Amino acid sequence: MVPAALGGKSSEPLVAARNCETLECRSFWRAGNYEVKSSLLPSLQESCEFDRARVHPKFLHSNATSHKWAFGAIAELLDNAVDEICNGATFVKVDKMINPRDSSPMLLVQDDGGGMDPEGIRHCMSLGFSKKNSKTTIGQYGNGFKTSTMRLGADAIVFTRANHGCNETQSIGLLSYTFLRRTMKDDIIVPMLDFGSSVKQMQPLVYSSQDDWDDSLRIILDWSPFSSEEQLLQQFEDVGTHGTKVLIYNLWMNDTGLLELDFDDDDEDIRLRDRSSSEGFSRFHKEVVQMHISYTLRYSLRAYSSILYLRTLKNFQIILRGKPVEQIKIADELKFSKSITYKPQTVASEDAVARTTIGFAKEAPVLGIFGVNVYHKNRLIMPFWKVLQEGSSRGRCVVGIIEANFIEPAHDKQDFERTPLFIRLETKLRQLIIEYWKGHCHLIGYQPITPEVGDKHRDAIKHSRILGKSTQQKPGGHGIAHEKSNGEKIVALPTLNGSSAASFVQAPADSLMEDAFNFGQVRAAPA
Repeated sequence: MVPAALGGKSSEPLVAARNCETLECRSFWRAGNYEVKSSLLPSLQESCEFDRARVHPKFLHSNATSHKWAFGAIAELLDNAVDEICNGATFVKVDKMINPRDSSPMLLVQDDGGGMDPEGIRHCMSLGFSKKNSKTTIGQYGNGFKTSTMRLGADAIVFTRANHGCNETQSIGLLSYTFLRRTMKDDIIVPMLDFGSSVKQMQPLVYSSQDDWDDSLRIILDWSPFSSEEQLLQQFEDVGTHGTKVLIYNLWMNDTGLLELDFDDDDEDIRLRDRSSSEGFSRFHKEVVQMHISYTLRYSLRAYSSILYLRTLKNFQIILRGKPVEQIKIADELKFSKSITYKPQTVASEDAVARTTIGFAKEAPVLGIFGVNVYHKNRLIMPFWKVLQEGSSRGRCVVGIIEANFIEPAHDKQDFERTPLFIRLETKLRQLIIEYWKGHCHLIGYQPITPEVGDKHRDAIKHSRILGKSTQQKPGGHGIAHEKSNGEKIVALPTLNGSSAASFVQAPADSLMEDAFNFGQVRAAPA
């Protein structure tokens, strides 16, 4: 990436007017499908830059495809702000702004961290450069800002102010896929402007030549939401003595021509229009499931960010659409919970010791939510990860939390690399959940299937099939078999204390709650 404000005089032609200010395709997944004309590529005779490899603008798009999920990209920007807590950050704001050029929505992400000096913003705009300490910070690859901003929109402009003693600086950087595409660049050009404090006001800092500085200013004014230097400097008015403001504009649209990010459905939230399907649930079950955070985190940024960090961020707030996000500790939402320490035998490191909290969701047994929430360095990587099969009755309603610092997350921080160590962790978690279920399922009204009980199940099911209808409880009988319209059987067996507990043998998980209410067989022990 070549910052136009550094190095030699830019030979790039400047546009005189913004007659083509957006891309012809505003769908993210198709925005990288364009051909580069061979006549536009420099020949070896024409090029004198043999000392470095070029980075074509197409790479900005292909690099951003590591984020399959828009909220994963926003989480990267939140991580950058959280990493600034050590530099005094107390908040990060995420909000909607209006583009003064065309009145379209922009996404604002702003923090009051230490900010970036001219060198720092150039590191931020460069690929793979990071000075972060991987042991104390979430970010480590030096790629998150580029992938996240380009995943959310075609263009991003950064305003940052740093104050190191008596040396105060302001910098502006423009990362514009639209500019690079429309002007048919064969390299990534990032125009930047720097200002330094003087006696009364900020003055331009010129590192190469005044012509370079002026060229960068013209590009930014032509391709950013702001049409004058005065408007640019006004963006620092709410930054404070230090901090960073990122504006992402020309936001991507979905296949129906609507913005991926929905700012209108809830004034206190940002939502995804393309929500995960809840098909397959019964109507009764669906209405309840869609209220649970394991479902709402898929489309609600407020829900997702509320569980994004395992430990409470002290003296720091995530402010979404003007309202602070209330952090939720999933472990506090469990009943009959227990803690288990897990240490992989093949890893000789302090980070390899992981404390796992496991318990039943407080909605159990009515709502069959289950899964393990896996964190890495306090950051949620895999929410409600299904280590057991979806239709299995074992582990139903069991929720776990683990901070696995001994395995490395993927670059989008939404999964882990499938290493042997990760596979062993998956096997261990499956074992822990099954053992917990066997020892505790009676507390929420279930009875584990022992070999003896299993024989009674098979006899009851066989008998009900012979009769061709539901059997009725008889004095001294072993249970009640209910037959659903689709022929599946739900058998309720008496527990040791005489009350009925539902042991779902063949019923799919999606129908369990409705059946439990219809037949009144579930008796949940009080928490």
